[in-house]
Amino acid sequence: MSQKTERPVLSGQRIKTRKRDEREKYDPTGFRDAVIAGLEKTEGDLEQISKYLDSAGNKLDYRRYGEVLFDILIAGGLLVPGGSISQDGEKPRTSYCIFDAPESMESMRNHEQVFVKLIRRYKYLEKMFEEEMGKVLLFVKGFTPSERIKLARMTALWLVNGSVPPNVLLVLNNEHLIKDGIALEFLLELFQTFKQEKGIAYLIQALKKGGLESKLMDFFPPNKRTEEYFKQVFLDKELNEIVKLHKAQASQEAKRELQQALIDDINDEKPYHEITSDIKDFSQRTNIPDHEIIVIIWSTIMSLGEWNKKEELVTDQAVRHLKNYCPLLQAFASTDRSELALILKVQEFCYENMNFMKAFQKIILLFYKTEVLSEEIILRWYKEGHSNKGKMHFLEQMRKFVEWLQSAEEESESEDEQKNGE
Repeated sequence: MSQKTERPVLSGQRIKTRKRDEREKYDPTGFRDAVIAGLEKTEGDLEQISKYLDSAGNKLDYRRYGEVLFDILIAGGLLVPGGSISQDGEKPRTSYCIFDAPESMESMRNHEQVFVKLIRRYKYLEKMFEEEMGKVLLFVKGFTPSERIKLARMTALWLVNGSVPPNVLLVLNNEHLIKDGIALEFLLELFQTFKQEKGIAYLIQALKKGGLESKLMDFFPPNKRTEEYFKQVFLDKELNEIVKLHKAQASQEAKRELQQALIDDINDEKPYHEITSDIKDFSQRTNIPDHEIIVIIWSTIMSLGEWNKKEELVTDQAVRHLKNYCPLLQAFASTDRSELALILKVQEFCYENMNFMKAFQKIILLFYKTEVLSEEIILRWYKEGHSNKGKMHFLEQMRKFVEWLQSAEEESESEDEQKNGE
């Protein structure tokens, strides 16, 4: 049996590997050159650009170079850290991009369609585009004022059509963008465009969805973070609703702070007159009115109870628990509005916590006896001020007590008339 001898190999000869074994080199510059060459042939016609991008995806590796593609369509070339364009190669940049387009909204909307069609055709680019925008927004300081305006307007359009989520704007909360006012300037342009395109209600909704409603002041330069300046800036741009949103958000945070302070004071067994004084000081500082304070007090003290699961036992338990806090509630039942707010809150609580459905009348009676609630406000609630939550059930519970109040009121009026007659 003959053995096969090895064939000699020339010194220095490279053994050819199969193509599938070769790892393709990452070449963003080569990809850029191919895309720019294709864009140049369109001569800037956006319809032709869309057609080119549609067909080029069959030959060019969008999956690997998706973010490079978006760099080119936005800035005209490869973006490097800081926001400048890489100058490698003979033709490093094209003018057929957003940054070289006119600032007009008509131009921006036409460019928007290029992106919409591209992402609709190649769905896997959606996630890449979101990541791309997180990067591009970090580079805004390196762009010219005109480029920032265009990018802000386009970003507003992308937010409106859902191409990017609102939380992408959180990357602007960056010290080097904030201190020079660049982040704020960008957001103001974006908010105005969004309002113009979709309306203020949708803008507020987007801010909430993106978690920005509580962070708006953070985008202001540190030396300008005052309520007055905040108000002035947004009112000047006719973004009044954002001022209201900020005020409401600040109020919510203050209410949460008050609730926690109240829990701490009660757990520390602080005297009620001291707790009352602390709450009054806090409400003056934060401008929370008594009709909102009394609702917070109710919610807080009810959250401290460990309630029996049996409906027949929970009523007496609730009355015993609340009796301890009547002096505190009385201190803030200072107006008709705050009294009515408390009754409505009790009604809502009893309706939403089914075990308390039969407790409503006993709780109101306790508040009447301890002078937290006046008969005038109880009667007003019964006649016209009640909410629809469990309306018939609670009105029936209160019927006999209200009849007693009305008869007592009539007797009092009759006695007054007799005295006046004498």
